[in-house]
Amino acid sequence: MKSASTPSLAILLAASFAFIIVQLDVTIVNVALPQIGVELGASVSSLQWVVDAYTLGFAVFLLSAGVMGDKFGSKRVFLGGFSLFALASLACALVPSATELNLARAVQGVGAALLVPSSLAILNFAYAHDKKMLAKAIGWWTAAGGASIAAGPVIGGVLLSMAGWRSIFWVNIPICIIGFVLTCKVVPHLPSKDPHRSFDMPGQLLAIVALTGFIGAVIELQALGLSHYLVQGGFVLAVVAGAAFLIVEYRSKAPMLPLRLFRQVSFSGAVLFGVLVNFSYYGVIFILSFYLQKVRGFSVLQTGLIFLPLTGTFIFSNITSGWMAARTGLRVPMVLGGLIGASGYALLGWFGISTTASFLEMLPGLALIPAGMGLAVPAMTTAILSSVERHQAGTASAVLNTARQVGGAMGVAVFGAMVAAGSTLEIIGGIRTAMLASTILLITSAAIAYWCKTGLPQSHGAVQLAKS
Repeated sequence: MKSASTPSLAILLAASFAFIIVQLDVTIVNVALPQIGVELGASVSSLQWVVDAYTLGFAVFLLSAGVMGDKFGSKRVFLGGFSLFALASLACALVPSATELNLARAVQGVGAALLVPSSLAILNFAYAHDKKMLAKAIGWWTAAGGASIAAGPVIGGVLLSMAGWRSIFWVNIPICIIGFVLTCKVVPHLPSKDPHRSFDMPGQLLAIVALTGFIGAVIELQALGLSHYLVQGGFVLAVVAGAAFLIVEYRSKAPMLPLRLFRQVSFSGAVLFGVLVNFSYYGVIFILSFYLQKVRGFSVLQTGLIFLPLTGTFIFSNITSGWMAARTGLRVPMVLGGLIGASGYALLGWFGISTTASFLEMLPGLALIPAGMGLAVPAMTTAILSSVERHQAGTASAVLNTARQVGGAMGVAVFGAMVAAGSTLEIIGGIRTAMLASTILLITSAAIAYWCKTGLPQSHGAVQLAKS
């Protein structure tokens, strides 16, 4: 097996900086919401959009960002993402009102959308000579993001106690500067771009409208209810714009999203796998935070500290995923990860959720869930990149991440509705139901990975990967 060169390792570091900053802002802001509300006089609904505006901006621009990377070059889009994220973070740190903060957070989400697909495309180029090393690099990349998610509440708590809520946005700027400078120095001008590709403006706009309508309706579903005209209008808009998008893409000679990609079983299977995994994981993390704070009475910082020891499980399984994929193919870590995650949800729902459950009773389930995720996600990502031509890597990774964001938003909405109201016992019953549903979803995802032959062949793993 070829060892990774020093330039390739430096490229991995630059790509990891991007994923760290993107994932850190998913969780670090949650800790600061009470302080933001007091200082800016923001309502509860406005504070909810401090989180949701970032998610929305991230999700709806992922497909467009993938196309931009394929057309203009992943390095240029990557550098643009660092620049936009830093400027938006600066705006977040200086805003005088909640409305302006929400707008700046949406721009931050767009910057994140520029970073994620292009970072994967850069990794795909850097390790194109060795698929085994690509699998390992994606494992490290995923581990960096997983660690930043888990560390977010703790870092946020420390910064809040020392310097106030605006410091959680100031901290982004030096990370973006380091990532920008490192990218300029170590990432070459990538030849995998497709300069003659049409930007497909009708497709871009319809995709943005459809995703905005759907995700916006999902976000507001819990607060407003399905009968509200805004929620119903959002879903109708999503269906109409989504149908128009499919028609435009089918008829286009140069579509932003080549629908033929979904004819590949490995591609479609990996995308569906990602939706199910994110639906369960983000939904469960949301309701667990609710359970720990509302039912058990822990503070936000204490809740973050409960999750923090699991970071090691996530990182270890991410790295193990790359090692396993290099020897067995991608299907084994995906199937095994799905089954391990399912067992974690089952154990947590059965033993770890009650009014008196101790941390030790929760620990087995909490450890197995990230262990399964950590095994499955890098292999799933590698399966997507390995199923397309190199010049389509940005688009393919954007499709995967868009699908995962939609799945995560749906999971938060559906599982959140189960615990939104009722007595303590009703909340606990709702959480246990969500754990059962997650167990079933993860078993289903493992079956998809196995029966659809998602990923590369299992036999003679290293040889097969090298030949891919």
